[in-house]
Amino acid sequence: MRAALGLAGLLIVLLIGCLIYSSQIRRNSDGKPLAQQTDFVAVRGHLLSLGQAERLYYATNGRYANLGELQRSNDMNSLPDGGRSGYQYTAEVEGEAHFRITANPIDPSRTDLRPLSIDETMQISQ
Repeated sequence: MRAALGLAGLLIVLLIGCLIYSSQIRRNSDGKPLAQQTDFVAVRGHLLSLGQAERLYYATNGRYANLGELQRSNDMNSLPDGGRSGYQYTAEVEGEAHFRITANPIDPSRTDLRPLSIDETMQISQ
């Protein structure tokens, strides 16, 4: 009987430990869910890909393009899926030598998602 109670107590302690561990592993060091961090990293990668596509287009055509022109020119395979990462992408071309691609959150009520942008310097800013 004593061994059974000891085993039950050990199982309860292990269960509590597993619950605490699983809740902590789903969050990064800032306390935010890892899914948010993953989406943020994905959006940064999308912006870098779009910036590289702009550079290729500029090298070929001597000017920067909007997103539709980029997609038609085959300098990029497809636009990132805004629904998956919660962002929508827009491009602003200023003259022939400047561009800014902005990733804006689709849902304005999500204060955890910040707008990001990239320009011809290939620097991502918030």
